[in-house]
Amino acid sequence: MIPASARESSNSTDVVPPERGWHGRLELAFRASAGRTGLSRNEHRGPLVVQRPFYPEANGCCHVYLVHPPGGVVGGDQLELDVRVNEQAHALITTPAATKLYRSSGPSATIAQRLVVERGATLEWLPQETIAFSGSIASLTTHVELARGASFVGMEVLCLGRPAAGERFERGRLRQRLEIWQGGQRLLIEQLRLTGGGPELRQAWGLGGHTTLGTLVAVHGLSPEAWARRVPDLVLRVREEVAPLGGLAAVTQVAGALVCRFLGDGARPAQAVLRRAWELVRPELTQSPAVAPRIWAT
Repeated sequence: MIPASARESSNSTDVVPPERGWHGRLELAFRASAGRTGLSRNEHRGPLVVQRPFYPEANGCCHVYLVHPPGGVVGGDQLELDVRVNEQAHALITTPAATKLYRSSGPSATIAQRLVVERGATLEWLPQETIAFSGSIASLTTHVELARGASFVGMEVLCLGRPAAGERFERGRLRQRLEIWQGGQRLLIEQLRLTGGGPELRQAWGLGGHTTLGTLVAVHGLSPEAWARRVPDLVLRVREEVAPLGGLAAVTQVAGALVCRFLGDGARPAQAVLRRAWELVRPELTQSPAVAPRIWAT
């Protein structure tokens, strides 16, 4: 493992990246056996690893914490994550801390995540926020492939700059893409392109001066018709619960997915909204109450 000190100095925005950046790849697979999901594959190359599986739930769901020991991502870094949840398995993946995108002298950092969920399986993808420092240049891609009968709930929070330290996202470039496919059919594709200091950060047609945005997407393993009948009531319930939590929140149905969005300032209110949405959606997907990963309480 590469210690965080290899990347961080007393002023982390002054980090000097290696000439070619870190290249990391992690492949995980989960398999159900005797009513419990196990981590059947754990292969990594470079600075991207997981801790041992945790089992805080009676239903055998496997909780895994994704760790990036260098402490942040700089220009030239290439990180790949490949996750497969086999039939009838149930996995929850989170991170112990925020992902930090440090400023770059020119090269782009790339984070590519491919999540595959087989029939009858469930994946909960719940990483903590990503913080894009001013001057960072990065491309973030999450590609989700669901079989018919697979369930998925995932959330992502993006914080631009560090307003608490007086830093806005005045320089840099950021590209973010989310794709969700179910049974070979396109369910949801979203793209975001931001330029540091650009009008899309300030104008009302863009982020309106806000620094934090987040998205939660939930897809049930029921047939599209059965799920479509249940989503409207769930949308109303989630909408009522998240409205008082701060920021601008919206909950809607897009194709066969429930989508909750947040726009505001700061990771804490964003996480409050999306985690509350997850708490309400989770029992619908898994018939089990939401059990927050222990790492969230530290």
